[in-house]
Amino acid sequence: MIHQPGAFVFAAAASTRRVLLSGLSPSNPLPPLTVRLLHGRLLRLDLIADLSHFLLRALSSSGLHLHALSLHSLFPDPSHLTLPFALKSASRLPNPLPVGEQLHARSLKLPSHSNPHVLTSLLNLYAKCGLLDHARRVFDEMPCPSTVSWTALIAAYMNTGRDREAVATARDAFASGMRPDIFTAVRVLTACARVVDLDTGEAVWRAAEREGITSSVFVATAAVDLYLKCGEMAKAREVFDKMPEKDAVAWGAMVGGYASNGHPREALELFFAMQAQGVRPDCYTVAGALSACTRLGALDLGRQAVGVVDEDEFLDNPILGTALINMYAKCGSTGEAWVVFQQMRKKDIIVWNTMVSGLGMTGHGKTVFALVGQMEKSGMKLNDNTFIGILCSCAHTGLVKDGRRYFHNMIELYHIIPRIEHYGCMVDLLSRAGLLQEAHQLINDMPMQANAVVWGALLGGCKIHRDAELAEHVLKQLILLEPRNSGNYVMLSNIYSNSNRWEDAAKLRLDMKTKGVEKVHAYSWVEFGGKVHEFCVGDKSHPLMDQIYKKLDELGMLMKNMGYKPTTDVVMFDVEDEEKEQTLVHHSEKLAIAFCLLSTQQGQAIRVTKNLRVCTDCHTAIKLISRITHREIIVRDNNRFHCFRDGCCSCNDYW
Repeated sequence: MIHQPGAFVFAAAASTRRVLLSGLSPSNPLPPLTVRLLHGRLLRLDLIADLSHFLLRALSSSGLHLHALSLHSLFPDPSHLTLPFALKSASRLPNPLPVGEQLHARSLKLPSHSNPHVLTSLLNLYAKCGLLDHARRVFDEMPCPSTVSWTALIAAYMNTGRDREAVATARDAFASGMRPDIFTAVRVLTACARVVDLDTGEAVWRAAEREGITSSVFVATAAVDLYLKCGEMAKAREVFDKMPEKDAVAWGAMVGGYASNGHPREALELFFAMQAQGVRPDCYTVAGALSACTRLGALDLGRQAVGVVDEDEFLDNPILGTALINMYAKCGSTGEAWVVFQQMRKKDIIVWNTMVSGLGMTGHGKTVFALVGQMEKSGMKLNDNTFIGILCSCAHTGLVKDGRRYFHNMIELYHIIPRIEHYGCMVDLLSRAGLLQEAHQLINDMPMQANAVVWGALLGGCKIHRDAELAEHVLKQLILLEPRNSGNYVMLSNIYSNSNRWEDAAKLRLDMKTKGVEKVHAYSWVEFGGKVHEFCVGDKSHPLMDQIYKKLDELGMLMKNMGYKPTTDVVMFDVEDEEKEQTLVHHSEKLAIAFCLLSTQQGQAIRVTKNLRVCTDCHTAIKLISRITHREIIVRDNNRFHCFRDGCCSCNDYW
């Protein structure tokens, strides 16, 4: 009989700890005293249980899962203390199901089977195996699920992409009176963000406030992400501003949220404020800032954002590399985009596709074909997004035969089923080329219903080629799909105006007014001195506006001496030609260009971004301005790029 059992436990624990720290292996096994203890040869069962619990916990926490399971198999009577650790170790195996089912069967014979810790561990194991139905049945056996158990089930649904079921489970949990902890709140808020369920998410946030856990950076960041995904920018900013501590993830969420929700200026302000506070941005935050620069066409600000990250990170990180290539290309600096692409050491399919799209939108159609050939030679498999870039390139450069060939090959050779985006590119290509009936027939033959983008492409072709009859038909389809979009009405009104159908144009404007559809105002913006300057017709708030108007008058005189005559038929209203000419002079892109001519050095390229399509008159005028001033003028509208040099445009007057 042993008179001092505690001494044996202490000695066994100490020697076992030394083994675990040095690494358990065949040459370094568990101490014999420990094995004897575990076989129950020396101590009472209550002391054996204490030691076995300690050993299992140590082995499982050390990642020695096979040893933990081997040890557990020695126990004649596993308990609610040892089973959870054994189940945890089983769930970490490459094939956890066989061992897990054995442990489950063994637990059914024990009184501890209904213990919530055991059942939650079983739930996690089945979830790891992808057996959500088994996990749910285990959960349903719990008479009073704990917060941990509810969270385990919610996480199980989320980890298999069943986010709506996760949110539904969360609703049941809160209805049952569950009080969330930090982990629960984060998981549920994340699930709500994924499915854009604002109501449930806000209910979780209120529950978190009652529990006093909203000061956690993890909970608050999850709430910020929820509000951003739901487009609630003011609420997201309110939560963000109240956070006592903000890490790089929280800052990055706000920067990316502003950028993706159409607030690029706010995104950049926050990005630079983040650095001022000494927080180093991660790659996702930098990508968000570059996205904001892309939207604004702010090349210099983009270069500043690039400066906070080591160059090697861009060349080795496809996320950053893609964002940088996209920014350079959409700011009209295709050469810089190409240099980054060539230097990148890791190029995934997204990087290649971004370069294809960047070249295509700037009118480098033949270069796109060469790049696609290089892409295939490198072993990269073309995907559906690659063909969207190719077809868009064909549409921008009028390569109808090439577009038809690639569309056919995509289906027949690459076995890619066209999405509606591919059909939209083809309709755009045919419509721009004046093949309106072929484009219309393609829409009728599509295996899916055409959306507003597809019909809009055909309507654009109708405007270019002045087919008012077909445009009327197209507009009826567009009004059904998006009755609040003023652009459709404006485009048809322009067609009527160009055909001198002033009464029809007036009726259309009256119809817009009756329905409460307001025209989207055109505006253009440029970046100068670390600030974005915005211009629109009639706005005289800019401090240099008097000088800008004077500059436009000077340019107007020089252009008239070169034979320029304003294209007054682009003005949709039935007014005198003199008034039309005055309206054209002050279009927003002309105001922006004049500002740049006043503010930048001679020879410096001018970059302008516009929210709508550049009109025919402005296109003609900017060609002449580029010749007069000897400036390169790059204009990005909502349709494509125009690079003006010495009186010519990169689009070859095809847009």
